[in-house]
Amino acid sequence: MPSVKKKSVESPMGGAGLIRYFDVDEGGPKMDPRLVISVVTAVIILEIISAILLG
Repeated sequence: MPSVKKKSVESPMGGAGLIRYFDVDEGGPKMDPRLVISVVTAVIILEIISAILLG
């Protein structure tokens, strides 16, 4: 049987091209976390009320 040679392959750097700069503003929507929690809570409450009234 022929001998099997192991190829030595160098892997690329772990973070190559994936560096993020957190001090740079990327734009996008800015929402208050309390608003998100309030909307989710309101939807849950409406689902419970509709299940009670319609079920």
